[in-house]
Amino acid sequence: MAQVYLPERTEAPVRPPRAPLPTPRDSAPNDTQSTAPESRRPGLADAVVIAVLVGVVALIIAAAGRWTAAQNPTLQIDLSPGVLPLYAGFSLLRMTLAYGLSLAFTLVYGHVAATSPVARRFMVPLLDILQSIPILSFLPGVVLALIAVFPHSNIGLELSAIILIFTSQAWNMTFSFYHSANTIPADLREAAAIFRLTPWRRFTKLEVPFGMIGLVWNSMMSWAGGWFFLMAAEQLTLGDKSFQLLGLGSYLQKAANIGDSRALLLGLGTLVIMIILLDLVVWRPLVAWSDKFKFETVRSTEAPESPVLDFLRRSALLDWFSAHVAQPVGDRLNTTIDTFFTRTQAPTALDAGPASVNQVSKVIGWVVSGLLAVVALLGLVQALHLLAQVHIGTWGTIVVDALLTFVRTITAMAISLAWTVPVGVKIGMSPKWSKRLQPVVQVIASIPATAFFPVLLLLFFKLPQGVGINVAAIVLMLLGTQWYMLFNIIAGAMSIPADLREAARVYQISGWRLWRHLILPAIFPFLVTGLITASGGAWNTSVVAEIVTFNQHTIVTRGLGSLIAQSAASNDLATLLASTIVMAAIVVLINRLVWKRLYSLADRRFALLG
Repeated sequence: MAQVYLPERTEAPVRPPRAPLPTPRDSAPNDTQSTAPESRRPGLADAVVIAVLVGVVALIIAAAGRWTAAQNPTLQIDLSPGVLPLYAGFSLLRMTLAYGLSLAFTLVYGHVAATSPVARRFMVPLLDILQSIPILSFLPGVVLALIAVFPHSNIGLELSAIILIFTSQAWNMTFSFYHSANTIPADLREAAAIFRLTPWRRFTKLEVPFGMIGLVWNSMMSWAGGWFFLMAAEQLTLGDKSFQLLGLGSYLQKAANIGDSRALLLGLGTLVIMIILLDLVVWRPLVAWSDKFKFETVRSTEAPESPVLDFLRRSALLDWFSAHVAQPVGDRLNTTIDTFFTRTQAPTALDAGPASVNQVSKVIGWVVSGLLAVVALLGLVQALHLLAQVHIGTWGTIVVDALLTFVRTITAMAISLAWTVPVGVKIGMSPKWSKRLQPVVQVIASIPATAFFPVLLLLFFKLPQGVGINVAAIVLMLLGTQWYMLFNIIAGAMSIPADLREAARVYQISGWRLWRHLILPAIFPFLVTGLITASGGAWNTSVVAEIVTFNQHTIVTRGLGSLIAQSAASNDLATLLASTIVMAAIVVLINRLVWKRLYSLADRRFALLG
């Protein structure tokens, strides 16, 4: 049987999404014939919603008190069990704010990069650079700048933690959405053109729904990445200065530093409980809800389910909020944005003149571009000044360390690829296994390996000298990167249309033929996205994998990651900048030579045809 995604096919069945593009409104029914839907009665679901809202408000009030409090350089992290709920709430709030920032960045950046050929030329390479810069390289500049802006409160430290968590969440979501928006089938694009959708309607009715499944699963991966770097974000060290924030990450970090196994287990237990609850009340309902955006004509009889989502749908309060607040505000917002696009795209004679919207937009664009250019120039001058302080011998050390980290990165990615493809396909194509393994994978991926990893070092130290620490570094890099591949593969397998699966069953295609002609072509674009983000994640993880602190002892293995971590800790900005530039250059070079070509292959040959 011919491959499903070959471009040589001249005829392809039209497979509109289950959530179709908007159609012209039918004539409104006669008022005498219409009946108002029966209003729901308040029940248990409403009580739960109100209780959750009260808890959220209480947490925000407590967090606001901490944010506005004066900085305390001698802040002590309490390791008693009673503080864990409050610490967990503070960390959850930081993660939520960072995720909101990441989601907004993803939708805007991914949309512009996918729809503007001119912007794509520099936005995609810039994204490569951003994802390759380790979190600790952001640390000194971000922390010191925000502390200077807010010298008398904890707002600067809180914003620093949120921004640092953002850098561990945003990139894989952005790559996923960019890929989805860039591979929308031609028939859907033609339908959007026929219905004359404005750019805003095309974005909300086509691009976001088409990329929703990948966005949901990469959001789960982003949360896992946020938990992984939470310890570094909440306990910041710059030279002889230490900045701490109350949270679960700082709790785990202190427990690991002093070797308090009891506190470490209590913190990990709290984290696991919180991850399970988030999976039940957030991620599993989102997975079930996003299934309606699957690109198919035959509805699968094995759609994912969520009892929590079904429970919330019985809430009269949420139903009232949707009908009287969310929908009217959304309609008003859509109308306003559509009007704006209509005026800017098709100006009338009244719009002509020096004050037209188009001219104002151009002026704003030039002003913003000029400001960015000035900032970039100032940054470049400062960077050159720092790089001039790096000795030739230091550059040689950086190159050797980069090669050592490169070998560990390739090894970790090869091991990840070997097991994530079969497991990811199994989870994605089987709702039964998805229901069983999704929470397990979510929990394991979200547990910060940096919290329990120091204990595992005792096992690796039994290996020959020099081997144990290198194996330990590879294992920690593996724990920090394999999930990027797994979550993207799961999203790819879940996106396989049910009609194509049914066709494979009808023609009795199984075994290797099924993998060759359906599964591998379908998941290939998602796999490429996973490989790109895993590559950047592996280099980022090397910063915490090659240097580990446990029980007041620091264990270091030579590599670019440990060099960056030590430079940040000692506030050696020149070496830190040089090491970061080398790491970013390597990641970008690999992306240009390898991943970009695979992306082109995915777009050209393995995209769903319309």
